[in-house]
Amino acid sequence: MALIWIYPSLFFLLHLLTPILALRTYPENEVTLLDSMSALGDLGWEAYPAEGWEEISVMDERNTPMRTYQVCNVMEANQNNWLRTRHIARDGAQRVYVEIKFTLRDCNSLPGVPGTCKETFNMYYFESNNPSLWYIKESQYVKIDTIAADESFTQVDVGDRVMKLNTEVRDISNLSKKGFYLAFQDVGACIALVSVRVFYKKCPLSVVNLAQFPDTVTGGDSALVEVRGACVNESEEAEPPRMYCSADGGWLVPIGRCVCKPGFEEHKDYCQREYPLPSAHEGL
Repeated sequence: MALIWIYPSLFFLLHLLTPILALRTYPENEVTLLDSMSALGDLGWEAYPAEGWEEISVMDERNTPMRTYQVCNVMEANQNNWLRTRHIARDGAQRVYVEIKFTLRDCNSLPGVPGTCKETFNMYYFESNNPSLWYIKESQYVKIDTIAADESFTQVDVGDRVMKLNTEVRDISNLSKKGFYLAFQDVGACIALVSVRVFYKKCPLSVVNLAQFPDTVTGGDSALVEVRGACVNESEEAEPPRMYCSADGGWLVPIGRCVCKPGFEEHKDYCQREYPLPSAHEGL
C-alpha cells in the first residue's frame, strides 16, 4: 500500500479547499437528498475490502469536522475497492442528480509506481426498497459512468498551494423503488472524494395569470410535466390554467388564466376588493 507517503498531500489540499466548500449555496429549485458535507459525525458508508477506501476527518474554517473518503493503493495491480453510501430515499423523485467533488493525483508525478496507477474511478447505483442492506454485491449495481479528472495534482501543486478540485455531475433516471444506494469503485487511483451531493429538481410554487401552481417534481426523463393551476383568492377561471414543468426545474408555456370576480381587481398576484372613488361631496 502507498497510503503513508501520499496522505500528507491529500490532507493539505483538503485544508485548502474547506473555506470554499463551506460557503456553498444551492438553487431554489434543487432539493438535496444527501450532502456529505453536512454530516455531523461519521458518514458510516460501507467500504470493501477494509484496506481500500478510508474515512477521514478534516476541520473547516469554523472548526466543524468534514467527513471525506480517500484511497491510494497504487503500488499493487488489480485493485477493486468499493465504497457504498447509506440508503438514499428518493422522496418521490424519478430523476436524481449526483454531484461529486474530488481531487486526484497525477500518476506520472508518483515516483516508483510500476504502471498500476489509474486516473479514473467508476460510479454505480442500486435501487432497493430495503434501507438496511449491509453488504455490497457488485453484480446488482448499475454503472452510471467512469469518472475522470479534468485536472490532477502533483507534489508541485501542493507546494505552490494550488487547489485542483474536480466537479462532476451525473443523473439517474426513471427511479421507481423507495430509494437507492450509490457506490464508487476504485481500480487503482490516488483519490480523495471530498464531497458527494445527491439532489433532484422541482419547479417551485409559482403564481402566473392569477393561478397558483404547486411545487412540482420534474419527470423521470426529459419530458415536460403538465400541471393544472388553481385560481387565487377571489378569482375564477376564464380558461383552465396550465403550465409545464421542465426537466431543468423551470416553468414553461403558461396556458389559460384566471380573472378576478366582480367587485375585485387584480393587484400583483392576487385579487383585492375594488374601492369606489369618493364622490365630490364626501368628506365635506
